[in-house]
Amino acid sequence: MNITAMQLFCDVVRCRSFSQAAAMNNISQSAASQAVMQLEKELGVQLVDRTKRPFILTPEGEIYYNGFSDMLSRYEATQADIRSLREEVAGMVRVAAIYSIGLHEMRTCMQDFMSRYPKARVKLQYLLPARVVESVLNGEVDLGVMSYPTATRDIAVIPLRSEQMVLVCHPQHHLADRKEVSIKDLQGENFIAFDRDLAICKELDRHLREHQVTVRKVMEFDNIETIKQAIEIGAGISVLPAPTIRREVATNVLAAVPIADDQLERPIGIIHRQRKTLTPIIRKFIDVLEATHGDGVAPQNKGENQDGLAASSTRRQ
Repeated sequence: MNITAMQLFCDVVRCRSFSQAAAMNNISQSAASQAVMQLEKELGVQLVDRTKRPFILTPEGEIYYNGFSDMLSRYEATQADIRSLREEVAGMVRVAAIYSIGLHEMRTCMQDFMSRYPKARVKLQYLLPARVVESVLNGEVDLGVMSYPTATRDIAVIPLRSEQMVLVCHPQHHLADRKEVSIKDLQGENFIAFDRDLAICKELDRHLREHQVTVRKVMEFDNIETIKQAIEIGAGISVLPAPTIRREVATNVLAAVPIADDQLERPIGIIHRQRKTLTPIIRKFIDVLEATHGDGVAPQNKGENQDGLAASSTRRQ
């Protein structure tokens, strides 16, 4: 039984791509194709119908994939459990995070994790929310870290934290010096919005509708960094998670003002496949994530917080 070839075949199926599976396994596309062909030769059946674009599995390929993908998951978990008996936490954790989680946040977590477990490795990539979910579902990554995570039949969610949303504007904007604003103060303002297919946009739109507030959407972007740049040049205002604008507020590039009507928050969570076996190394990484980033930080009064965020008197989404 060739475990490596089985793993490669399952990666090809999950990615629906020989090239992506080859890259995941650090081999050439040609080597990946030859490995699957050798597997077919050993089994005496065709697993992949290459006449279709993209390729499809034959009935034999479907049976092979369904049976051996679960077996490989149990095999990896068994290996990890054996290592854990020797108190050895080792192996690779593959993680995809949305851009606005931030390089600094994830770097801190990774440094903490690898200092605790020197034999562990982390492969981190930043993706748009839809790609984070897709990468978790097709097995490209073990964990996803994203906003507005939704549990489904195929996706499990581990809540991580909630981030308070604040009004963000240019320091010279007429709302910038307020200690707090009402959501109704946004009425008629030029608004820098998120792309409408993003969960954060849908949530903000719902909130504005509930308060019968209409804004003028002058620009729409798929990431927080570009929204911040538009605000910096005075194109409009926006509502963003407080942790994502700390640096700009501290340097007086942007102003942040709490919204007093109610708690408008962005939930952050960890996602993984429902039926995925979480190996000890993955569980340890989740523990470190929860310890490092488990608590959101609410903004405080101007002049009272080293981050410079205003509060009430009381790169990508």
